[in-house]
Amino acid sequence: MKDHVCLGAVMGSYGVRGECRVKSFCSDPSAIGDYGPLTLDNGTTSKLTVIRPIKGGYAVRLSGISQKEAADALKGQRLWAHRDALPELPDDEYYYSDLIGLTAFDTGGVEMGKIHAVHDHGAGDLLELRPKGGATVLLPFTRAVAPTVDLASGRIVLDPPKGLMPGDDEDADSDTTD
Repeated sequence: MKDHVCLGAVMGSYGVRGECRVKSFCSDPSAIGDYGPLTLDNGTTSKLTVIRPIKGGYAVRLSGISQKEAADALKGQRLWAHRDALPELPDDEYYYSDLIGLTAFDTGGVEMGKIHAVHDHGAGDLLELRPKGGATVLLPFTRAVAPTVDLASGRIVLDPPKGLMPGDDEDADSDTTD
């Protein structure tokens, strides 16, 4: 779904009338219902109406779902909005889906691998870099570490802190003796 952006996920049912518990990934979490019909992973399209905030998310009504069992069956389904329904972002902001798949280069122009995922654990975004033949590396998505993002050419320039990449030796510059 390259032309869609994931806005949230169904966490299960809420109550007995077919409402769902939804976790929103929107910058304004309560706006998850503002982007028109949403597409679920299973390919169905549904209008989402936010009923009320609840612990860990929102109670919502999805069109076509009126029973608890049907809401339970949607657990784990992600909710996708068509890209055209979302607002344009300022030059220095990106949707996660725009970053996934970018080819990463170091500041010297050497290819490092591809961005496989973007994670947000609350303290800041992390880029999951998958180097060719190497172990996955998580890098902070900051201007210092990712000074250049060029979506048009499908590339990102990374300048990771010393010692973060496999093969880097943090102590290589120290003059300690045994």
